[in-house]
Amino acid sequence: MSTTTVSPRTGRIPFSGTPAQAAVRLARAGLHGAGGEYVVYEREGAWWYAGGVRARLVADRTHVTLDHEGTRIRTPWQGDPLETVHRMLSSLPYAQWRAYGWAAFELSYALAGEAAGLGEEPLVHLVVPRTEIRLSADGAEIRCSGEAEEVLVRALLEDAGPEPLQGEFTPLPVDLGGPAEAAYRAGVASAVASIRAGDLQKVILSRAVRVEGELDLPATYLTGRAVNSPARSFLLDLGGIEAAGFSPETVVEVSADGHVSTQPLAGTRALSGDRAEDAARRAELLTDAKEIYEHAISVQVAWDEMLGVCRPGSVRAEEFMSVKERGSVQHIASRVSGRLARADRGPWPALAAVFPAVTASGVPKRAAYRTIRELEPGPRGLYSGAVLSVGSDGSLDAALVLRTVFRQGGRTWLRAGAGIVEQSLPEREFEETCEKLRSVSRTLVPAAEVTAAGAVAASGGAVDGARTRP
Repeated sequence: MSTTTVSPRTGRIPFSGTPAQAAVRLARAGLHGAGGEYVVYEREGAWWYAGGVRARLVADRTHVTLDHEGTRIRTPWQGDPLETVHRMLSSLPYAQWRAYGWAAFELSYALAGEAAGLGEEPLVHLVVPRTEIRLSADGAEIRCSGEAEEVLVRALLEDAGPEPLQGEFTPLPVDLGGPAEAAYRAGVASAVASIRAGDLQKVILSRAVRVEGELDLPATYLTGRAVNSPARSFLLDLGGIEAAGFSPETVVEVSADGHVSTQPLAGTRALSGDRAEDAARRAELLTDAKEIYEHAISVQVAWDEMLGVCRPGSVRAEEFMSVKERGSVQHIASRVSGRLARADRGPWPALAAVFPAVTASGVPKRAAYRTIRELEPGPRGLYSGAVLSVGSDGSLDAALVLRTVFRQGGRTWLRAGAGIVEQSLPEREFEETCEKLRSVSRTLVPAAEVTAAGAVAASGGAVDGARTRP
């Protein structure tokens, strides 16, 4: 982001606390007024805070709308909505910019030409922020839209405020089973029947779990980040939805020079914290025919999708069949990479090719969409979509939205799914959803505890080392 009104400072400045703590402190501060929107995004040891709105782009079932500097452009899209997204972002009158936001799972229906699966909810919501700050161990790089804003940002970065919440806390209770168990098992059985009938090979069925009580979302993000080991993490309040998540994998990564990769994770076992037990489960995971088959067909789909947008001969598999630990579970992981065939179309063809992640949809994808619509009540929205950042230089980074707590319209919930193949057993798939839900459910910080501590709400301050009580 660069205009005549943006601070040209590029040097790093010190800040109090960890990068995660400082980013959350900025998110809490309301830099852009009450209800100010923001995205916090972690990638490879650095955190970005993007706050306020310089430009906003929203794609829905019929149009893409771009608002900036008091100007609105509304254009219908046909075929691929991301082509219109690319064209409209490229028209921004800024020398450089980076946009942050999200894509809903239902974007997949638009990309597949299945308008019948679309509702009125936005498919893509992106903003070019007024304030953009990169935080890492060696300092903060800040870009602001004015001097007064820069002074406030510097003060927030320097002053951590009171001592943060420390010690034990009691997470908000969540019933991971209950009446939903029977319905989910029935859905798995129905999906297995469809697979045996030859309708599809794999589908990810998910279920939502309601969270009762008042949640402190920024504190939950910090507690959750302390006990999870995500590929990406995020905290956001954008477009009417709030979320804190710990993504186990990326949907797609595109560098400015056109290198592109996707990272399917499929095949799961729980992590107990006991080294010997977890090693035994890892060995079991890598020899389980059902889990290996589930992973292999996911890698094959990712490979085929990459072939469609990459230079001939550039696609290859990396990290094949490694195991990644992600919070309360471990997964079989692979990476498929290549070189984009065309630079003039930006990174969007890569996102269109692999979205949604095969590990959150199914094989083949269109058949999986039909099964998901039949067996899951209502749209998924942000769940199994992507939180992403994209730059004018052609780079894009999209995190798969799993292991996330959501809040919208007075409702708070978790959601998790499992990959269903012909060998799936309903009771095991239900337990897998519970294992994944625990990645987040064990760190849901009640707002009352934060208020009583008298610190986190004021400082964004953190809970590194905090322990939860069972």
